Amino acid sequence: MAMRIVVSDTSCMIDLRKGGLLEAMLQLPYSFVMPDTLFENEWLGLNADEKRALLNLGLEVHTLPGSLVQRAAQYFNQYARLALNDCFALVLAEQIEDCVLLTGDGLLRRIAEEKGIEVHGVLWATDEMEAQGIVSVKALHNALQLFLEDELVFLPANETRWRIRRLSRQL
Repeated sequence: MAMRIVVSDTSCMIDLRKGGLLEAMLQLPYSFVMPDTLFENEWLGLNADEKRALLNLGLEVHTLPGSLVQRAAQYFNQYARLALNDCFALVLAEQIEDCVLLTGDGLLRRIAEEKGIEVHGVLWATDEMEAQGIVSVKALHNALQLFLEDELVFLPANETRWRIRRLSRQL
């Protein structure tokens, strides 16, 4: 059976990196891909060595052909509040059968779901890491606590707190 493909926007990847979980996520039994525009333009906080390390861990970067760039531009015009890079992730996800779109953007999530694309976010990724035993309970607990306290990480607070309490009982 082929490995499922996860198309990611950068918001989830940035959050997972803040929590020290990005490398662990890439160990999950999925193929992780993102459009080249997101990898090049939204990863400004990563240096060339860090980007190379992500590629070595299996992150795939896809260049969109002109027709998909045009479709992304159409979505950008159609959905005024959607960032252009989110549109690139959406059109890439549309091209991949039975993929998962990993995003923290509420509007992108809603549009993708309307198009029949399975959508998940950071908490799904942490749940998957826990289920696969890829990271320790303590590392997950610490990352979730950091996410809850970081004003630039937008996760459902109640769901995040529930996971923290559950993991606390295992520490």
